Amino acid sequence: MSNTSVRLTMGAAALALGALPMSAGAETLTISWWGFNGDKLNEYIVQPFQEKCGCEIVFETGNSADRLGKIQIRGGAGVDLIYLPDSFSQLGIEQGLFQPIDRSKIPNISGLYEMAQAPQGEYGPAYTLGRVGIVYDSAKVSEPITSWADLWRADLAQSISLPGITTTAGPMVVMIAGQKAGVDAFEDADPAFAEIEALKANVVKNYNTGSEMINLFSTGEITVSLAQDFALGRLQDAVPTVVWAELEDGDIATLNTINIPIGAEKVELAHEFINFVLDPELQKTLAENGVDAPAVASVELSPEAAAGWTYGAEQINSLKRVDYGAMNAAKEAWIERWNEVFGM
Repeated sequence: MSNTSVRLTMGAAALALGALPMSAGAETLTISWWGFNGDKLNEYIVQPFQEKCGCEIVFETGNSADRLGKIQIRGGAGVDLIYLPDSFSQLGIEQGLFQPIDRSKIPNISGLYEMAQAPQGEYGPAYTLGRVGIVYDSAKVSEPITSWADLWRADLAQSISLPGITTTAGPMVVMIAGQKAGVDAFEDADPAFAEIEALKANVVKNYNTGSEMINLFSTGEITVSLAQDFALGRLQDAVPTVVWAELEDGDIATLNTINIPIGAEKVELAHEFINFVLDPELQKTLAENGVDAPAVASVELSPEAAAGWTYGAEQINSLKRVDYGAMNAAKEAWIERWNEVFGM
């Protein structure tokens, strides 16, 4: 994506979103968002919210790093809301780019799982919950994988792909290696990287996109990988025998957040929008139609609708949280050491 801001109104073909007729003086809400699932976003969120508020929604799209970078360059201005994974929203908080939200204006926050209500203090909530875990081809891995430490098993030699260190899940490998070594990798990285050096014998290559990881499974180059849950459906379409490992020591939580930048012009409308997307009925509809897992605790899904989502109190309460403040402080040194291990 170029550094030029991409502003997409509701008629833009790139998002496949159709505009409602708006009066010349209609208020505009500008949202920074990834830009996928355009048709469903339009049907379930954009069109209904525009009808409700009599406003027009405009999008700025791109990957998380690009979009956060644009807000930083503009000194916190340019958009009224920004969707980000919690690893990137933590960076925005540390850079002073977001403002605290007024929870009195977002009553639906109280219905979220506790993890989602205030994942980063006084800033925005999580509107959906996900997880990072292990996936493996059950037709080729004879003994089920039941813990993170199983990645080091001798029978998995030259069969694993790890996420690259600069991806969302990559730094989590260092945390997991620290756990295996019996240390906190944020406090003492040496034992963690000794374990990563030992793990190297099992690793075919590091991947940087979900599509790359899926291709490695499809060609038979790997039988095991770390993955985010949103990739599971596409992975199983490609290789039906791939399963999500049930780890006795728990998967790792990923949260997608909504924040209001410090230079937002439509702060009141931004709060109204956040409350709208946290509505229990809307959250149920989005989950049933393959958009996002629900963050609202009261949402009940059929087994078919829940399949593949991070869903339900038991599963959500078992997830490990990441201290992204500590991770951001450690990441630069970790990247250097990781590249030394894998010769990058």
